Amino acid sequence: MRYVPDHHSELLEVVIPGEIIVNRSLLYKQRPALPNADAYIFDIDGTLLVTRDLVHWNALHQAMLEAYGIDTSIEGIQYHGKTDLSILRAALARKGVGDDAFEAMLPKALEIVCREVEAHHHLIQPAVCPGIPEILKFIASSGNAIGVASGNLETVGWHKIEAAGLRQFFAFGSFSDQCESRAGIFQNALSHVARQLGPHATACFVGDTPSDIQAAKEVGAAIVAVASGTFSIAELSACSPDLCISHCGELFS
Repeated sequence: MRYVPDHHSELLEVVIPGEIIVNRSLLYKQRPALPNADAYIFDIDGTLLVTRDLVHWNALHQAMLEAYGIDTSIEGIQYHGKTDLSILRAALARKGVGDDAFEAMLPKALEIVCREVEAHHHLIQPAVCPGIPEILKFIASSGNAIGVASGNLETVGWHKIEAAGLRQFFAFGSFSDQCESRAGIFQNALSHVARQLGPHATACFVGDTPSDIQAAKEVGAAIVAVASGTFSIAELSACSPDLCISHCGELFS
């Protein structure tokens, strides 16, 4: 009896003289694979990294205090998958701030968030999610473009990535400074890919929330869902992503 690797499925077959070849697919799990794309675009929080500090949290609080005169926080807001703009809107709406008043002071509020994160970015303490260094190195070595599409403001997002030691992998980013909807952020990322790689270039997003999956579907792009944030495999799978894994390390295990 001898074992022969099946290089297409990464399974093994058993070859027994005088008998048929038996596929051992029940004993060997096929490794998940990234969808083919010209560019891969990652969310930040819960996908690339998780922060355990209060730098971003405190910056949002200070913005609401200075710009709107309201001493409140984002405590209790379901902020996973939301953009910074929509988080601020939700937190202030429950304090009675209407849309007109919110929009009027929004530029000042965003300026304060960026100012506060810029002043305290040395306190950011990110934990890189499993498999992220490996997948970024693999994509980079394959010659594909790598970008970010995040609900963070640009200053906030890049500081988190820099603190995690990952900045060198990313050629571009799409953030929430000028776009409150996640689908809009994703579309801006796709527009950048089209400008850089041509109108027929394809992109695959990687995210950790149902909002990421929905946004990718809205813009017609592939999406890999990773349960390295707050949502479970079951919750993400229910949204029908192209691929759903517990974390990016599964692609290399």
